[in-house]
Amino acid sequence: MSAADIAKAVAGGKMSALAATEAALARIKQHDTILNSFTDVTADRARAKARAIDADIAAGKAVGPLAGVPFAVKNLFDVAGLSTRAGSKINRDLAPAKRDATLIERMEAAGAVLVGALNMGEYAYDFTGENVHDGPSRNPHDTTRMSGGSSGGSGSAVGGALVPIALGSDTNGSIRVPSSFCGIFGLKPTYGRLSRARSFPFVASFDHLGPFARSVTDLALAYDAMQGPDADDAACTTRGLEPTVPLLANPVSDLRIAIAGGYFQKNVFPEAVEAVSRVAKALGTTQIVDVPEAARARAAAYVISTTEGASLHLDRLRRRPNDFDPAVRDRLIAGAMVPAPLVDRAQKFRRWYRAQFSEIFKSVDVLLAPATPCTAPKLGQVNFNLDDVELPVRANIGIHTQPISFIGLPVVAVPVPLEPLPIGVQIIAAPWREDIALRVAHALERMGVVSAPSPRGL
Repeated sequence: MSAADIAKAVAGGKMSALAATEAALARIKQHDTILNSFTDVTADRARAKARAIDADIAAGKAVGPLAGVPFAVKNLFDVAGLSTRAGSKINRDLAPAKRDATLIERMEAAGAVLVGALNMGEYAYDFTGENVHDGPSRNPHDTTRMSGGSSGGSGSAVGGALVPIALGSDTNGSIRVPSSFCGIFGLKPTYGRLSRARSFPFVASFDHLGPFARSVTDLALAYDAMQGPDADDAACTTRGLEPTVPLLANPVSDLRIAIAGGYFQKNVFPEAVEAVSRVAKALGTTQIVDVPEAARARAAAYVISTTEGASLHLDRLRRRPNDFDPAVRDRLIAGAMVPAPLVDRAQKFRRWYRAQFSEIFKSVDVLLAPATPCTAPKLGQVNFNLDDVELPVRANIGIHTQPISFIGLPVVAVPVPLEPLPIGVQIIAAPWREDIALRVAHALERMGVVSAPSPRGL
């Protein structure tokens, strides 16, 4: 059942919140031994929350728009009573969190039921979904393949239909990559739109939190529930609530939609080309807009990511270098040695690049681009061939997402159900226009062009 269907059934007395919770816990128990998407299952907490919702309904009290809906969160979100491991070995020594992350509080205020914490790449520095401490989260359509990262457990859990909604983070593509590989919908909101309070950071100037779901309506329901200012996150907007659910069915014929050209049409496998082509054809667009200096934007994003990440982890690198994933440790050490003038240039370029997109969005409402260059690679795959060049998989899966995160634009990743594996397309909008990206995604879903396929690997 979708989140919307569960909430409707629970609010209408046709299903108890406890029954919905028990069904999710049963699915997790049955399938997560294969998917390895969960690191913690909060069964007692979930049952207590569900019983409280059922008691409110019995007493005639109003319940929220997500009443009884099970959800889970990437394990970099603080969950009261759990250590916030952020995919690492080192963080397991932290004291248990005393309070939930703001977004968990808001989801539960809307009636949702937290059922656990999810596997992820160490310290969110990953595109594969592989974790040396907890093992890889697996692709629900072919368990020999990657789930994507770093929110791999989130993608695997929703793609595998263990929960209808999960939360993750996206610094350079970590919501959009798992969405693409696992065949689900994901929303990276505008930078600062959703609070990051009480979540473990990676790159504070790029970090976004957002939802995954199996339908656009569920994605919008979760997003709307989490909106709002939060003084506990200095980067969080002071804008008021801007609900998107009431706008989903609005027509998209008035929108100016274009295909991102140049850089975004290179370094792609045939399946990525086909996915963008199907989406563009359904939307009736052939216009191509070149995005200037996107390759340089990706390079600048790398510089800022690795240096901010290195600064964050410098003490841990000095004290416990052998407790890191070696691949993560080595990139962070390299980041610590990047000369300051390069970082300064990257930040100056970032301002210029943001201004270029501001110009683009004066004549275009939506840009279409690949979410990943290919469908999910095999677990452990080291290299792939992009435009006749052998490149490392781990570093290049996010080749089309990084230039967008770099300036904090809102993006909905939509799954195109190709055979044998799905792949995602990015629907990119101007800052604060999540409503437009979601409208386009909803229109595509109604046309049957995008959808979350049933898990094939379970």
